[in-house]
Amino acid sequence: MPEQAPFDYAVIRIVPRVERSEFINAGVIVFSRPLKYLEARIKLDHDRLRSLDPNVDIAEVEQHLELVPKICIGSSESGPIGKLDQHERWHWLVAPKSTMLQTSEVHSGITADPERELDRLMKMLVF
Repeated sequence: MPEQAPFDYAVIRIVPRVERSEFINAGVIVFSRPLKYLEARIKLDHDRLRSLDPNVDIAEVEQHLELVPKICIGSSESGPIGKLDQHERWHWLVAPKSTMLQTSEVHSGITADPERELDRLMKMLVF
């Protein structure tokens, strides 16, 4: 059996009107320093988002969301943030923000398979 290791995760939230504090979950980020794992999955429900703000620019939201997995893997498409080490990218992604794209508080667990945890969390928190 693979060795268990700690991991952290945060839910990616879309807050179309920050002043109202209403949000929908649109993805999950999982980070395990011992397993050298930092990945994100995204799934945006357009209808749910429009129920919070009928005038939201879906294309703009998707453009911002597409950057999250790129930042996780350190892609050159993610700009200077992608050049940070994995731990620094995680902290940048989960830092509190007062913008349309936010993350939940950080939660922790233990796993031997962070990919499976990411799948489980997506099913539980986003789908």
